Amino acid sequence: MLKYLFKKSKKEGFIPLFDTMENLFLPQEHYYEFLSREDVKLSLSFLQAYSGSPATFNAYRRDLERFLQWCEKVCNKSLKDIKRTDIEDFIYFCQKPPKSWIGLQNNYRFINKDGSRIPNPEWTPFVAKLPKAAIRKGEKVTLKDFEFSQASMRDAFAILGSFYNYLMQEEYTLMNPVALIRQKSKFIQKQQGINKIRRLTDVQWEYVIDTARDLAEISPDQHQKTLFIMSALYSMYLRISELCASSRWIPQMKHFHKEPDGSWWFTTVGKGNKQRQIAVSDSMLDALKIWRVHLTLSPLPTPADTMPLLPKAKGKGAIKEPSYVRKIVQNCFDHAIENLRNDQLFEEANALMEATVHWLRHTGISDDVKIRPREHVRDDAGHSSSAITDKYINIERKARHQSAKNKVIP
Repeated sequence: MLKYLFKKSKKEGFIPLFDTMENLFLPQEHYYEFLSREDVKLSLSFLQAYSGSPATFNAYRRDLERFLQWCEKVCNKSLKDIKRTDIEDFIYFCQKPPKSWIGLQNNYRFINKDGSRIPNPEWTPFVAKLPKAAIRKGEKVTLKDFEFSQASMRDAFAILGSFYNYLMQEEYTLMNPVALIRQKSKFIQKQQGINKIRRLTDVQWEYVIDTARDLAEISPDQHQKTLFIMSALYSMYLRISELCASSRWIPQMKHFHKEPDGSWWFTTVGKGNKQRQIAVSDSMLDALKIWRVHLTLSPLPTPADTMPLLPKAKGKGAIKEPSYVRKIVQNCFDHAIENLRNDQLFEEANALMEATVHWLRHTGISDDVKIRPREHVRDDAGHSSSAITDKYINIERKARHQSAKNKVIP
């Protein structure tokens, strides 16, 4: 394991507490006046319980790190001394943190230097961001662009509430100060109706998948992988973390498997480290065959086929980096945007500039929920309840708008 080196910085800055999931550790010493070693130790133990899910771990680490930094630098209290009013003050602080707490880009908490891990002096608890389309237009992010969204606020309440429940179970605190906030509505806005689902329009998806097919035909060595990834994200509603390999799961060819009745299924491990099986359509099976033939494999896998679903282009093993898949998807989006503009579909092209990988999952679910039983879509998508799947049903929303469209003002 790498050695960790800490030096007290002469300039004002932050000494992060928690490294990546793979390098999670408890410092032998730390430079905090108000946070006790027990505070840090229990926080670490709490985070380790979520190491089975990278996305959940990162979210919990983010909010817990912010809170502990605030306890030390602003509130000057240990975790066991935090009251209800302190939690409220923390939320107000997150809405408008000092400029020194905000960065203009995501930076790693720790970096490697001379064989050791050292705190990254560029790391900050908060980061200002711009919409994807604005960045692509050349706009530069500034500190004024920082926003603590409603979603961020909900996450903070949920994560800190869960954290203090854990501290109570460990008999470290006697109460949960988050639970004592009776009117969270003064912070969190209640929404009526259906949240907007970030998805591609029918025209955009048609151009995207046609673009992937064209790229694969022109340059198969480079883009057959593109076509398979786009097909899998849309057809099987996969999250990017379910397509890439990780310490908890390596997607392999054998995870496509045939049942005695002739139906094909795909096994994956999703959020919360939950395994699920996804029904594979004939079109997705065709996409798999094309991908495997390109890899000089038999058209369909056997139960003994342990080859990675997405093998590395160079070397052995599976693709692990989500950023690699994001670049592939974004390249396909970029070509589709160009094709839309060539066909004078400027509005569709501009809107596609905002799209991310996750939109493909949303698009697949939204399209299927119109023609498949919602319970089937729910289970394939890995939703915990039908209420989540219902958000993708927009038929009533369209009808509601249609009934209002021709209203007149007397």
